[in-house]
Amino acid sequence: MRIDDIIAAGGDPVFSFEFFPPKTEEGERNLFDALEALRPLDPAFVSVTWGAGGSTRERTLGIVSRVRENHGLEAMAHFTCVGATREDLHADLRKMRDAGLSNVLTLRGDPPKGEDRFVATEGGLSYASELTELAAGAYDFCLVGACYPEVHPEAPDLATDLAHLRAKVDAGVRVLVTQLFFDNDVYYRFVEAAREAGIDVPIVPGIMPITNTASIKRFTSMCGASIPPALLAALDQRGDDAEAVAELGVSYATLQCAELLASGAPGIHFYTLNRSPATRAILSALRLQRPWDRGAGAEPALRVATG
Repeated sequence: MRIDDIIAAGGDPVFSFEFFPPKTEEGERNLFDALEALRPLDPAFVSVTWGAGGSTRERTLGIVSRVRENHGLEAMAHFTCVGATREDLHADLRKMRDAGLSNVLTLRGDPPKGEDRFVATEGGLSYASELTELAAGAYDFCLVGACYPEVHPEAPDLATDLAHLRAKVDAGVRVLVTQLFFDNDVYYRFVEAAREAGIDVPIVPGIMPITNTASIKRFTSMCGASIPPALLAALDQRGDDAEAVAELGVSYATLQCAELLASGAPGIHFYTLNRSPATRAILSALRLQRPWDRGAGAEPALRVATG
């Protein structure tokens, strides 16, 4: 089922999980173990990343097919234009269509390993908006886009970033999912600015539960996200105590998600890192407490559902 239709149908918020294609057989077993552990939580969909430089193309397509066929879950493939011609892109989109996928996340993608800037392949594309336009012009997918509440690392300012984002929406993106963030005010301000810029599609917050201090510092430095000083101090205080860090991470993410949902966010997209315990604990608590039921007076801009 299309994600935009799921959101437009109303009812409970949309919860989803993101996985990445592992490099080993053991990693793949761990991924599907995590998927099975999370499946009883009935996610609206799961997504699978494309890999740097398009390096996991075949594994991504294989995993999303298995998720649909063997696990009965809606699956969305990430899709980039890195290292691909227009003909290559059409071939991959046909594979997704023939596999029964309804949703595709269109991204420009990161430069291949060892390169510091993106260069379009000869005969290929340069921007996510171009990839979206290509897909929208020939295939009946719900096209999903990424957005950066704290501004894309390559954008000089928010206005420029929003102009590029508007171009993606105008090209056919129907739902946006944010990069991870830890300060909800960042999300609220971003949504408000996006609405003022004419971006009227649902904006789903992306949340990464913290389970390792070094890892989250690395992730945030790569994507331009920030960690609030108080949270960073609390993590550093716990040092190498992995259990204490994970406990704090789950507690913080649960409170963060509850506030977002009570404020009218259309759902939560969890960055799972191919693990299940933290996400399972957070979503189980949210489903029990149902903070969205207490958010009847939420800001209407957060509740946009149909674009």
